[in-house]
Amino acid sequence: MKGALEEVFAEVSRNRDYAVNILTNLIKIRAVNPAFGGEGEFKRCLYLEKVLRELSPDSLQIIDVPDSRVPEGVRRNIVAIFEGSTRERLWIIAHTDTVPEGDRSLWKSDPYTPIISDGKIFGRGAEDNGQAIASSILAVKALRDAGIKPRVRIGLVFAADEEAGSTYGIKALMRRNTFGKSDLIVVPDAGSPKGDFIEVAEKHILWLKITVVGRQAHASMPHMGINAHRIGMKFALLLDEVLHAKFHERNELFSPPTSTFEPTKKEKNIDNVNTIPGVDVVYFDCRVLPGYDLNEVLEIVHTLKENFEKVYRVRINVEVIARSEAPPPTSPQSKVVQKLKTAIKLVTGLDARVGGIGGGTFAAIFRRVGYQAAVWSTVDETAHQPNEYARIANILQDAKVFATMALI
Repeated sequence: MKGALEEVFAEVSRNRDYAVNILTNLIKIRAVNPAFGGEGEFKRCLYLEKVLRELSPDSLQIIDVPDSRVPEGVRRNIVAIFEGSTRERLWIIAHTDTVPEGDRSLWKSDPYTPIISDGKIFGRGAEDNGQAIASSILAVKALRDAGIKPRVRIGLVFAADEEAGSTYGIKALMRRNTFGKSDLIVVPDAGSPKGDFIEVAEKHILWLKITVVGRQAHASMPHMGINAHRIGMKFALLLDEVLHAKFHERNELFSPPTSTFEPTKKEKNIDNVNTIPGVDVVYFDCRVLPGYDLNEVLEIVHTLKENFEKVYRVRINVEVIARSEAPPPTSPQSKVVQKLKTAIKLVTGLDARVGGIGGGTFAAIFRRVGYQAAVWSTVDETAHQPNEYARIANILQDAKVFATMALI
């Protein structure tokens, strides 16, 4: 085993530029989720199909899910299988879509023109989730180049729509019975800078759209209107305080160990300065510890809404645009977690710890229906930030861990 690992690790290092090329090419192909105004992942998948075919997988499936919002009319998913010496399967599951770049003025370079500097590759989607795609492909190539057949069958899944609920991605694949409950399922979509953290639990997710309807008027005649913008700001700030005060418990399994309630997106209300807005829209992203009930959160929101409507003579609409109950956690004693810990130890010498995160990975979908899934990668946690990057060293390290899991 030691000799085989050394050969594979040597191939990982020799193929450094190969992996860098994959990630830089992915960054160049804009793949923003259509839920956020993008055109989706289809063009990225065309590139990845070509890369995978060059590795001669034993099976390559293309699964298209209809979606009228994108130019091609479908969201593409890729499932590649590489045979092993047993029937046991190890799935490495990454997503191909990204969030938008946000405020471009905060970027030091164009988000879709990859820049390599100081051992890092910069660009939107570099860490989330391009690194996982590059490292999983590199693991398979290293095994092939070393002429070593893995003990398990390796399944690479590059799925759509992770950033907006996975309706067109993993959820569609699960309806096709792609996976089995005895499979080893690894989702490289969260982690730590050292690679010593395995995520086994996630929080509840609740996204809210809050619309305040007042009355538009000329700004010089405020008594003729009801300023929805002012009232909307007051409502959002008070809701922020009330939710944090009410749901204040800590659970040290999670990072951060508390529930979070973040006002995030703000829709434009009017174009000119001299008009009092009659409508104001703000969004909240809530990540709530599993010990709480999301209905309790919504009850607080609606109580505050009713009070504001009475006091300020406005109408407030609260719309739930995403809701996901936290599934049961993956057992730290599960086979996938134990094998992952062993592989991390063999590659890095570190004893990995287990814990929870705010939520939102493919793993939650698997756990909800009784699958044991582990989330792991080596990342600096720059996802969704301006100047997002992936360290080249992390791509190589993660590839070694994946290859090791396939051999042990």
